[in-house]
Amino acid sequence: MSETLLSSRNLAFELYEVLDAEGLTQRERFAEHNRETFDAALGTARSIAEKFFAPHNRKGDENEPRYEDGQAILIPEVKPAVDAFLEAGFLNAARSFEAGGMQLPTLLSQACFAHFQAANAASTSYPFLTMGAANLIESFGTDEQKQRFLQPMIDGRFFGTMALTEPHAGSSLADIRTRAEPAADGTYRLKGNKIFISGGDHSLSENIVHMVLAKLPDAPAGVKGISLFIVPKFLINDDGSLGRRNDVLLAGLFHKMGWRGTTSTALNFGDNGDCVGYLVGKPHHGLSYMFQMMNEARIGVGMGAVMLGYAGYLYSLEYARERPQGRLPDSKDPHTAPVSIIQHADVRRMLLTQKAYVEGAFDLGLYAARLFDDTTTLASEDQRKQAHELLDLLTPIVKSWPSEFCLKANELAIQILGGHGYTREYPVEQYYRDNRLNPIHEGTHGIQSLDLLGRKLAQNGGAGLKQLIRLIADTSERAQAHDALTALRQPLEKLVARLQGVTIGLLTDLAQGKVTSSLANSALYLKAFGHTVIGWRWLEQAVRAQEGLAKGNAADVGFYKGKLQAARYFLTWEVPACHHELALLEARDDTCLGMQDEWF
Repeated sequence: MSETLLSSRNLAFELYEVLDAEGLTQRERFAEHNRETFDAALGTARSIAEKFFAPHNRKGDENEPRYEDGQAILIPEVKPAVDAFLEAGFLNAARSFEAGGMQLPTLLSQACFAHFQAANAASTSYPFLTMGAANLIESFGTDEQKQRFLQPMIDGRFFGTMALTEPHAGSSLADIRTRAEPAADGTYRLKGNKIFISGGDHSLSENIVHMVLAKLPDAPAGVKGISLFIVPKFLINDDGSLGRRNDVLLAGLFHKMGWRGTTSTALNFGDNGDCVGYLVGKPHHGLSYMFQMMNEARIGVGMGAVMLGYAGYLYSLEYARERPQGRLPDSKDPHTAPVSIIQHADVRRMLLTQKAYVEGAFDLGLYAARLFDDTTTLASEDQRKQAHELLDLLTPIVKSWPSEFCLKANELAIQILGGHGYTREYPVEQYYRDNRLNPIHEGTHGIQSLDLLGRKLAQNGGAGLKQLIRLIADTSERAQAHDALTALRQPLEKLVARLQGVTIGLLTDLAQGKVTSSLANSALYLKAFGHTVIGWRWLEQAVRAQEGLAKGNAADVGFYKGKLQAARYFLTWEVPACHHELALLEARDDTCLGMQDEWF
């Protein structure tokens, strides 16, 4: 099969025709880069992903980590894959040259990382978590903490995790019970239990640095009483060498339906009363700090969902081209040869749906990565602030929309393979199982919808939303230059107009204290808002495809026409259907809210 991870032509389209990656090289931070260095990094990523990560994806699924003598044992192929990732510099792709990084734009580092996510989601999670933990220490840690923990993480010697969830609390972090008692030497002694900690134990690195949420003795109730601590698996001596084992114990492993190659751990802190932790930043500010890592993780989860959907799409596409079966409705002669199933209209529908979902979400994920570059490298503080506001607004969509609709793409891939699709001899069932975790990872759809409707929309006077509406209007205006796009842009314009009215009504109700009724159907709002955003991104791709066609390169005609057809599908099939959700929201429908416990 020619391309199993992602389409290199589509990646080039996104980077160089839609998102203007080369324009970033005009900024001081990226001035030493050009398209050649970008493409070299992408080529290396693809090569390592194909050589080291993809080959053991199935083996890691069939041979989960084992709990032996208090340790998690992984299949041997994981370490050389992760080592190759580290040696190539991808752990620090976006970090500055001075810090030993490639100083790539986040847009490019995310594009590189996408190859690994498509090749092997489970093995990729170990460096992914480490990057987030390292960034957290870099942002909020002391100089001593950076020297002791951050530098070894940058060097790839220490890996990291985020330890939030507790058995009784789940997503309700206000109710965590892990406690941290001050010690005489300025450190803290933690005691508590955390569950579902991905990468919580392994032998891929010398040490594991857990970023742990806990409460101090004088902590106020709720989320305003949460502090953040560094808790290493092994303590660090003054000379930087590893000291004794910290009082962090692997209590057991969870056995998941997907991502089986990633250790999902239950960790006990302080069973022996001597779990040493180091306070990060100010007391009781831990959750606000952790949100940096959580938001990075949410975008990463969204891109992971995209790439699993993408891998399933490419596999089912190749299968549909090669699998002969049946004849077309107007050709029933049994003496004629069967046609490949891609000739059947319903198979084309399923493939087109997948393409619309995964390539729309892929565009959004990369757009978010470029927005992150804007938050740090745009010329003025006001421009950087605006980019941050827009990224903040879009984060729930970047996380949740791909997690739902790229999972649907995986479901369609299984359907295209028919009876083979749900057998373990073919990879599409694993892609589905792996992707099914993403609607739960880093906050469920319900939590993301509450964040979007209850907090993000009204933030800073709705600054992010106003920006988004302006950007959609700009794309629609440019689409007007192409008569062929009239039928595509009009459904989006109608949806945006109605969505604005629904949004104003819901925010007005919230301001008047009607919180429960306004948020009752927030999941419907998230779906309609997400379709609006993806519709905008598809219209943008359609404009770029029309511009590409106008250049007259015969080799690209099929690619651009495929883009236009996928845009047509999403904007004329999917976008208009959102008016049903908006009607329910307008009516403040209480069917679900009004259901009573005893009626079930």
